[in-house]
Formats: sequence, structure tokens, C-alpha cells
Amino acid sequence: MALENVNILIVEDEQRLAEILKKQLEDSGFNAEIANDGYVGKLLLEKNTYNLIILDINLPLINGYDLCKDIRKTNSKIPIIMLTAFGTLDNKIVGFDAGADDYIVKPFDFRELLARVNVFLRRTETKRATEKLRIADLEMDLSTKTVVRANHKIELTAKEYLLLETFLKNKEKILTREFILEQVWGFDFDPSTNIIDVYVNYLRKKIDKDYDPKLIRTKFGFGFYCSEKEV
Repeated sequence: MALENVNILIVEDEQRLAEILKKQLEDSGFNAEIANDGYVGKLLLEKNTYNLIILDINLPLINGYDLCKDIRKTNSKIPIIMLTAFGTLDNKIVGFDAGADDYIVKPFDFRELLARVNVFLRRTETKRATEKLRIADLEMDLSTKTVVRANHKIELTAKEYLLLETFLKNKEKILTREFILEQVWGFDFDPSTNIIDVYVNYLRKKIDKDYDPKLIRTKFGFGFYCSEKEV
């Protein structure tokens, strides 16, 4: 099953094969675009955003290896599946060294290509989802270390950020002081210290004071937790 709003770039100089791939991908629920040489592929990649690239190796103007290397200079995450008529181990090693994620030898069954496309897209989607933590209208981006609530960026210190990350990764769970100390400050802090109360207060002023619902909550006698409602 195809994921929604997925854009795939096919860089392939065999016009008939490119058109067949485009139609099959669109019939499978994807958006597909064709570049018939490496130079046009490079221009399209500079102008548009794609979720996956199907890349032939023997291309006019810029070959697939060089284009792959060029892509990897600015984008290390986009899946690249190389297509080639050369299936030797040496060819595959060169392709992987250039930055390809997978390698399919022509001729191939479209069902195999589609299966690999879906694997990479789901893997990318899963990774992207785990890079962001959310509750209510608050979002933490783990890759950029940014926090936004109700479309307002919230500036946090390193410890405030780590404390909030601990709460978000354990939503709805009551966290003891000992657990929070271990996660945020390490094992050497005295459990009786009031540092947790101080930083919870800092965090509440920044992410809860001007917003509803309140997210950082206290279960007296037990600890703290992050939730849209009391538990």
C-alpha cells in the first residue's frame, strides 16, 4: 500500500522504460516525475522535493554515480535506488560507495521494485516520526532540538530540554524523582535535592503558563508526569 503524497523522481534515459515506471508508480498511488538525463535530474532535485529517487547509472551528461554523489553532499537521507544493466559485485560496490541505498539489475519485475520502494518509504516515515515528540499542540523536534507550542517557538536551556524530552518520551507515565534524576542529571545527585522542583517550575513557566491544557503535572507523593489531563 502506497503512502500518501509521495513524490518519486525517475532519472532514466530509456524513454519507454521511464514512461512505464512512471505509469506503474502512479497506478500504485505515488506521484512520479521523469528526468531523461543526469543534468535535468540535478535541476529538478534543486527545484523540487522528492521522497525517493530511482536512478539509472548510464545517463547522458551526468552519470548516475556522479549524480548520486552530488545528491549525498546535500541530502544524506533520501532513499536512492539504482537501476543498471551491470550486475557484477564491483558495479554494486561502486554504487553503494557513491551513496545508493539499493541496487536493481535490469531487466527486473516491477513488483520487486515496488516492494523495495515501499520498504524504504516506510523506513523513512518511521524514522521521521521518531524524530518528533508531540502532545496536544506542543512539538519537540529531536533532530533540530527545537520546541514549538501553538506555533510559538520556545527557547529552553539544555537541562530544560532534556527534562521535557524525558517527560514526552514517557507520556502519561508517573515519573519518580529518582528516575528523573537519573535521566536528566545522572546518578550522583542527592535524591532529596530540590533541583527537580526548580526545573519543573522553569519548564511550566515556559510551556504551560500561557497555554492550555497544562501539560506538566504533579502526582503528590509519587512524582511528575506529562499529560493533557489529570490521571
